[in-house]
Order: sequence, then structure tokens, then C-alpha cells
Amino acid sequence: MTTDETYEQADPHVVETWLKGWSLARELPLPIADHGGLRVDVGWPDQQTRYVFPALGPGLFHFANTIVQPAVFLKICAPASLVRPVLPPRWVIQAPGFMMTRTLPAHPSRLPLPEGYTLTFDTANAGPIASIHASNGEVAASGRLAIVDDYIIYDRIATTPAHQRRGLGSAVMAALTTEAVSRGIRKGILVATPAGKALYETLGWKMYSLYTTAVIPHN
Repeated sequence: MTTDETYEQADPHVVETWLKGWSLARELPLPIADHGGLRVDVGWPDQQTRYVFPALGPGLFHFANTIVQPAVFLKICAPASLVRPVLPPRWVIQAPGFMMTRTLPAHPSRLPLPEGYTLTFDTANAGPIASIHASNGEVAASGRLAIVDDYIIYDRIATTPAHQRRGLGSAVMAALTTEAVSRGIRKGILVATPAGKALYETLGWKMYSLYTTAVIPHN
């Protein structure tokens, strides 16, 4: 993992593609160019706005020094070791993220589910949603796709705590991948948590860029 000045800068087009997909999957406005980065007007109580930058630069420095309100997020494709020194002390670095990419297999296979679980697909405006239900009907795991040009963006891949360590997250990813390839799309992007990164690496995903998040916390 690169953590110093030699890190490779992310392609702005890849970053914009991912952010468009994230916005579609969350049913939010599409990103707008702003000071060399991209802005999404999120409007959630805990996240009003997010600014995403493919690299360190003047636009990031501008927002870091002028924003004073909480619930505004700065997200940068760069290691935290380089981001922290350029932020005023009021900004808090959150847990690391990892932008990951993969060329999807031409003939993906679905994974078998443990006994008592069933998988369903629903269609949202952005793209399909895969859900795995437990025998009592509750949603045990789920995830969704958004389609942007010739990319598939995976989002909200999650397994509820009571159903973890049963391969359900991998099964959701496999089902979504089958759906993506059936639409003729072979390029995937996602942003993973540290725990998710380990899962995705076992499924053939590669880290594309470190993804550092900073926010001013509520008092």
C-alpha cells in the first residue's frame, strides 16, 4: 500500500464515474464540478454535502480552510498521511476507505446460499438490488448496482451482524456480478471499508486508490 508522496494519483474520470454511481444508488443529485473537485448536495442530517477530489490540490485546500460547519465531508484519493497535514485541526480523519476496481469475469457463477436463505432481485431507478432473506423473512444481506456508461458501481453491500460469516456478502456480490455481465458490462468500481476490502480481495478486486475522508464533527 502506498502511503507517501510516491502515491499514484487517481484518474479524475474514474473518480467521477464512481461518484455518479454512488449518487444514483443513493437517489441523490448527480455531482457538480466545484474548485477542481466534485460536489454532491447530499442533504442528510449527518451529511449535508460531500466534496470529492481525485488528488490533493488548491480546491481541497480552499474548502478545508473556509468550511467551519459540521456534516460537510471532504473525500480525497490520497493517503491520510498526506491529507492530515494540510487540514486545519478542526477536521477529523475517519476510518480509511479503499477505491477498488475489477474487470468482471465473462462467465461469473452464482454462489450457493446456506440452507434457509433465499435471494431476490428488485429493480430501482439506478439499477438492480440483490437481497438475501433469512427463513423468518428478514433481510440478511443486500447490495445494489448503479450503471454509469460502461461501468458498474457496486454500493451498499452489507450483511446484518446476526448473519455474518456465512458467505452472504460474497453471494450478493456474485449475484450482482452475474447481473452486470448479463448487461454487457465488464468494469466494476466500489469503495470499501477495511473489513470489506479483505472480502473483495478474495473475490478478485484490486485496490485502485486510497480514499481518505475528513469531517468536522458535531460538538
